[in-house]
Order: sequence, then structure tokens, then C-alpha cells
Amino acid sequence: MFVTLKTVLRELLLPPGGLLLIAFAGAWLLGRRRWGWVLLLAPLAALWLLATPLVGEGLMRLAQRYPALDLGQPTQAQAIVILSGGHPRWAPEYAGPAAGDVLLERVSYGAYLARHTGLPVLISGTATDAAAMEAELSRDFGIRPRWVDGGSRDTFDNAELSSRLLRADGIHRILLVTSSEHEWRATREFLSAGMAVDPAPVHVWLPHQHVLVDYLPDAYGLLLSTDALHELVGDAMRAPLAALGRRHGH
Repeated sequence: MFVTLKTVLRELLLPPGGLLLIAFAGAWLLGRRRWGWVLLLAPLAALWLLATPLVGEGLMRLAQRYPALDLGQPTQAQAIVILSGGHPRWAPEYAGPAAGDVLLERVSYGAYLARHTGLPVLISGTATDAAAMEAELSRDFGIRPRWVDGGSRDTFDNAELSSRLLRADGIHRILLVTSSEHEWRATREFLSAGMAVDPAPVHVWLPHQHVLVDYLPDAYGLLLSTDALHELVGDAMRAPLAALGRRHGH
């Protein structure tokens, strides 16, 4: 119930849902209160800005706090943990489960690290996520994960359930593979669960020359802003949730 409530609140509060709700309220109040125009126009302006790639990338830079893993340096990690994400699906072209773009990016990098380091792999997510991750690793990369956690519904579960599986085999230090904006929060959860972590983010932001279209709203810009705000808000909520007994304090 807690995870379901959290998911519903996330969709209602983060862009575009939260801003549209305020705009609807402003439209309803137009003929009743003088600040109805403010409630209508302010969220629409915010939605415009958040949908521009320039603003989305700025928020991503705030959320992405770890650089890319330096494979030129030796690692003390004993295993690779790949976290689920995005929306895996049943793929008729494969006659089986397949990862979406976010998850495939994580799985691909996790497989690359496994080949580079020779370390065993743990995959963590829901049962559907785990099936897609296992299928992609086996089908496309010839890698079979040593551990499979198919019972995690969020990052807290990822850390709790994965750490139990790993500690049972004497594993205490990991390479943690997830999207770069999610890496900070995920690392905090695994540290709280008693694991030592070497962050291994994917899709790390790099500076580049902006062009005119980066100042115009599009679906990609809104996706960047929403994902970044999800992580920034999620990290800020760790302390209150810990006080409520829903998370560890770290």
C-alpha cells in the first residue's frame, strides 16, 4: 500500500501532473478569485520552462553527483549490482520479455562491466523487471546473473533484499549500476543497508554546445526535468521517511 500511495503521489505532484492540477484550479477560480489567473498562468509557464532541454539538463546536473566509473583504476568490488528501471515489456519479436530503453542501458553497461572485471552479477527489481533483465543478459550478452532479486518495488527494497543475498555469500563491496541521476539516492540506500559501494552510473551528462531548439519545449526536455525532480525530491524525502520508520537514516 505504501509503495502504491507513493507512486500515485509522484504522478500527481511531479510534472506534468502537479502543474496541470494547479492550472485547472486556476481556471476554475478565474471568475471567483482575482488570483485565479496566477494559478492558471504560473504553472503553465513553469511547464513550458521544465519542458525545455536547457532546463531539464540543468536539473539533471543537480541530480547527477557521481562521475563515470574509471575502469583504469583497480576495484575492490566483489560483485556487480544492476538495478531495474523504466518499463520492461513482453516483446513479440523476441517471444519473451525485453527491457525498455532505460533498463537496457543499465543492463548493457552492467554486462560490459562484468566482461571487463569478471565479477558476478546480481539483478534487482520486480519479478517482471528481473525476468526482462535476465533475458537481456542471457540473450544479448551471454551472461547469467548469479543472484536474482525479483521482489523489489523501489530503491529501498533493492538495497535491503540485494544486500541480504550478497552478505549470505560474503559479499560486502559492490559496483552499483543505475542511471546517473538515480545513482546518488541508490548509493545512499545501499550504504544504509551495510554495503560498501563503488558507483557505476550510466548516461552521465557531458557539457555540449546548445542550439536554438534546446530553448524550446519538447517531450525530451520534460522527461529530463521529471526524472531529475523525481530523484531530487526522493533524496530530500529520505530523512522524513526514516523518521517515520519507512527508511534507514544515513
